[in-house]
Formats: sequence, structure tokens, C-alpha cells
Amino acid sequence: LREHRGDGHLAALLDAELDPVEALVSHTATGKGMAPKWALGTRGWSRTHWDAAVERLRERGLLDSEGELTEAGVDLRKEIEDRTDRLDRAPYEHLGAAGVERLTELARGILMRALAAGAFPQGMTGKG
Repeated sequence: LREHRGDGHLAALLDAELDPVEALVSHTATGKGMAPKWALGTRGWSRTHWDAAVERLRERGLLDSEGELTEAGVDLRKEIEDRTDRLDRAPYEHLGAAGVERLTELARGILMRALAAGAFPQGMTGKG
């Protein structure tokens, strides 16, 4: 399911004409993903690549001078997530309501164990 969603997400990012670093920068600007420090440290992009992506996003009117999403940036990220959700719908429709409820229950258990084990260090997510 994760890979299926990821494939749809990549299609949505390509349609939005975001390159890989721009996609990561714009996602971190939402505050919902990895903090920039963690994204840089775990994804292999240099600060030079990151800063160049920030500048390209500013030129497109998607980020402001502080690196925050503009209204156009917020709208674009929403469109990307909405399209990803549409492309990701089929497996969940196949599972049906009871199947999705059971899947959610199982995934919640895995998440709680991962959190309890410290799998996600403090400050890893958000705007950092």
C-alpha cells in the first residue's frame, strides 16, 4: 500500500513540475514532514542543492522570502495531496470499510510500538 501511494505521489509531483529537491523543500515548508535538518541529513542533498531549490520555488511564487509557503504554494501542495489521494483510492475501496478499519487498527499498533521504541527522534518532524 505504501509503494502504491508513493507511485501516485510521484506522478502528482511530476505533474506539478517539482523536481526531487523542490518536492522535499516544499513538503518541509508545510511543517508536516521531516524538519529541514533531518531531510538534508537523511536524503543526501547538499545545502547547495537545497538552497538552489528554495530559490527556484521563490521564483515560481511558491515560497516567500522567509521560506514559508505562499498561498500559491499551499494551493499546490494541497493539489498534490488531493491527487495522491485520488490515485491511491482503489486498494482501500477494494478492502471496504471493515478492511480499512482493521488495517488502521493494525497500523496504529505498529506506530505506537515504534514511537515507544524511540524510532522518531525529537524534532525530526515539523519545521525544525
